Amino acid sequence: MLTPFKLGLGARFGDGRQWFPWITLDDEVAVIRHVLDDTSLDGPVNAAAPGTVTNRDFATMLGRALHRPAPWFAPAPVLGVIAGRERAREALLSSAKVVPAKLRAAGFAFTDPELEPALRRILATPPERAAV
Repeated sequence: MLTPFKLGLGARFGDGRQWFPWITLDDEVAVIRHVLDDTSLDGPVNAAAPGTVTNRDFATMLGRALHRPAPWFAPAPVLGVIAGRERAREALLSSAKVVPAKLRAAGFAFTDPELEPALRRILATPPERAAV
């Protein structure tokens, strides 16, 4: 997604109202370590940042972090042609509001709980180190 946004072609997917779970690489690694070390955690654990956003929010914040407009939208039929109808529906247009309830209850502290500051931090680091 970074290249189109850098070129000023950033867009939300469909209407952009779908929930868009995200987590930084640093937090994901910390979550995995925490889950392996904390024997009180049992069952599935959501590895997603607590600052939930929609796809529209994500596109807007990524555009702002790159100092590029992101006013565009990619209609579902166009995404279906580009990515394949099923893949577009399942990966780009589906919605999942993922909340890290077990992690929060276990006292896990996210380094990047909110998206926009996380994007600004990541985009300020050298490319070989940046990952979302």
